[in-house]
Amino acid sequence: MARINLLPWRTERRKQREREFYMLLLAAGVSGLLALFALIGWMGARIDNQTQRNTYLTNEIKSLDKQIEEIKELDKTKSQLLTRKAIIEQLQSNRSQMVHLFDEMVKTVPDGVRLTSLKQAGDVLTLEGVAESNARVASYMRNIDTSPWMGRTDLRKIENKAGTKDFDKKMPYVFSLDVKLRKPEDAQTDQGIANADPAATPGTASGEVVTTPKPAADLGGQLNDAATQLSAKPAAEATTAPAPAPAAKDAEKGEKK
Repeated sequence: MARINLLPWRTERRKQREREFYMLLLAAGVSGLLALFALIGWMGARIDNQTQRNTYLTNEIKSLDKQIEEIKELDKTKSQLLTRKAIIEQLQSNRSQMVHLFDEMVKTVPDGVRLTSLKQAGDVLTLEGVAESNARVASYMRNIDTSPWMGRTDLRKIENKAGTKDFDKKMPYVFSLDVKLRKPEDAQTDQGIANADPAATPGTASGEVVTTPKPAADLGGQLNDAATQLSAKPAAEATTAPAPAPAAKDAEKGEKK
């Protein structure tokens, strides 16, 4: 005998599917929440880690900045010490330059030339004075060029003041020179070469005895001697007149005959 199920099985199956759907939906929601919380925790951990790294880097940068400031201060101190060292070395090398300079000025000034002023700016010495003629100034420039302590000369001006209100009748030419001073090392080298070479020393070919002047031990005494010799030259020129040359005497005798 066949059995017939008259119960609402379709409704029962629909309810069962609905229960399964809600269970799956609840499981998916719970899984999503768990995944969200895990993601939030992971991101928070990464943020905290990066924050710690940033803090460490900031502290290291501050430490490096302090070290850089200390290095800058050390470099500044080093540059100051090097500058002082250079100045001291320059003063040490130029200590005897003025003594030799005044000595060379006395030796190089020829007869018929008188200096009125001198001024030094760095390694350039400006000389002003009066002379009897242009030839005297040219001779003075040649003497300076051959000096071991005084270098190349540059003639700034030469002017004949004859006929003006204030002028010297014996020395009417007013001149101004710029002299490029040599370094003490170069001057001492040149002077040593000149002393070592007998042919370069004047007076040795004719059998004359050449005496090398001893360096002055006192700067004040050297300056006083230089000033005395410079002031004595004009007085000597005023008292002594140059003797006529033999050729001029013979020419005068020929004209008289």
